[in-house]
Amino acid sequence: MSKQLYINEIQNLFDDVQRSEVFEDQKMMTDAVPLFPIAEINAKYGEGKNTQGFDLKEFVFSNFDFLGAKISITRETKLPINEHIEKLWDELTRTAYEEKGTLLKLPKPYIVPGGRFNEFFYWDSYYIMLGLQVSGRTEMMENIIENCSYLIQTVGFVPNASRTHFLSRSQPPYFSLMLDLLFETTKDENIYIKYHDTLEKEYAFWMNGEKDLENGSSVKRVVKTVNGDILNRYFDAENEPRPESYLIDIEDSENAGKEFYRNIRSACESGWDFSSRWFADGENIQTIETLNLAEVDLNCLLWHLEKTLAKSSSLQDLSEKERDFKERAAIRRQMIDTYFWDENSGTYKDYHTKKHIQTTSEHIAALYPLFLGLASEDQAKSIAKNIEEKFLYQGGLVTTTKKTGQQWDLPNAWAPYQWLGFQSMKNYRFDDLAEKIKNNWCANVERVYNNTGKLMEKYNALDIETVAGGGEYPNQDGFGWTNGVYLKLKKN
Repeated sequence: MSKQLYINEIQNLFDDVQRSEVFEDQKMMTDAVPLFPIAEINAKYGEGKNTQGFDLKEFVFSNFDFLGAKISITRETKLPINEHIEKLWDELTRTAYEEKGTLLKLPKPYIVPGGRFNEFFYWDSYYIMLGLQVSGRTEMMENIIENCSYLIQTVGFVPNASRTHFLSRSQPPYFSLMLDLLFETTKDENIYIKYHDTLEKEYAFWMNGEKDLENGSSVKRVVKTVNGDILNRYFDAENEPRPESYLIDIEDSENAGKEFYRNIRSACESGWDFSSRWFADGENIQTIETLNLAEVDLNCLLWHLEKTLAKSSSLQDLSEKERDFKERAAIRRQMIDTYFWDENSGTYKDYHTKKHIQTTSEHIAALYPLFLGLASEDQAKSIAKNIEEKFLYQGGLVTTTKKTGQQWDLPNAWAPYQWLGFQSMKNYRFDDLAEKIKNNWCANVERVYNNTGKLMEKYNALDIETVAGGGEYPNQDGFGWTNGVYLKLKKN
């Protein structure tokens, strides 16, 4: 039986299952596929739950299907790492030609991250594409772009991941970078024309509400500073516990602010769930204030989107649109310098839109202006020094300089930022540092693979004797973006 499931349709049952901790991993219930019409399941639950001897777990298993809830890949013999990854591309390939449970349908096959993540993820897919490019799998790169375009055309944006409970937020907007990657592969400029309308729709999503904003206010993903400048922030339309981390959010919300859930969800839109980067006190998740921040990475990505829209307009002789997007990109470039560059510490930081100052958090998203060529030579030199002194360890680049137990903090090294670090340093001819970033992380990946036969979601950059940890769930193996970045780095 195929039926699109929205969690709120089974809210009472869902709430009971999650609060009773029927599953160790709360994501299990969000991925469940109903075996019967939802009204029928709800009626059975309403009648049965208060009867003697009612077994909640048994009820769930007899009314939902959990097939494919976790991807586990084992090999009888350990292959060389490159061969292992080539096999993984096929083993992590999925299709969703019809709606099933909370899973959104997509027109093309796609690659999932692995482990507990068995759906299409937005920004992960860009880093997966890096490896597909090396593997010569151009068709799968095209599939990923086609799926993103389909989502933008049908729901207005690419959700965090392809499930109904993610329809309130996106992830870092990488669609324009995906087009660049495909163009680099095929040399066919027509892709910018083909997806011009999609680029415009994604841009409209991120800029929604900008027209009516007063100075010093914000709406959705747009912020207007007290000086009247437009910046963007991460945002989520809902202010409820996340279904996939339901009980964790409810427990964490005690002694937290009134928009705690929305702040939590907005941090998820950044992909950084979670980090001291978002915490007012730099330590505790209860002080999360994502909504008060305009982020350097997001604004750099939107500059790239504006620049790409100027290009796709130019290719079609849409001179008025080309002018408009060029102007927007030029203004944003200036704003990135004005609001995110911190002269005192010689790095880029997020901007606190309520306090009108930069945040104190030192984090690796400072690489984005270098990755996209927005930094001056002097700024790049300062960042390179900062990266080498504070972020580069024996096992790769860490995300922040703070250890909090959150997974996007010290000591974890994540694949995206190894590529961003390597490419950023290459862009500004810090070749030795680029090599060091590449070699440190790749050696760590190889060591863990040799010891475990697995490619992990994240790695411990400090203690290269262990596997990384921290966060709401155990380290996952698979793993899409690690495979992609590893192949791409080894090729360069």
